[in-house]
Amino acid sequence: MKITEEKVRALAQLARLEFEGEALEQISTDLDNIVAMCEQLNALDTEGVEPLIYMTDAVNVLREDVVHQDISHEEALRNAPARDSDYFRVPKVIDQNK
Repeated sequence: MKITEEKVRALAQLARLEFEGEALEQISTDLDNIVAMCEQLNALDTEGVEPLIYMTDAVNVLREDVVHQDISHEEALRNAPARDSDYFRVPKVIDQNK
């Protein structure tokens, strides 16, 4: 399968991209290389090979959720530019009039 300039322009339009001149030639070459690689994969005999759904047999490999406190409340507020007793003070970001 040959990647033509028209195909590249159609793909670019679908992807909302613009290619001109040297960039158009480069993307055409790159797409040709990708298609050639896929055609090589089609030559492989995959008869009797089960489809791979997951890359590993591991299921829900999660770390243990352990709660621990690295810094105290006071240490967290120590470098705050503005604070109000136990809380950080920040500028208002929600406009009620909209």
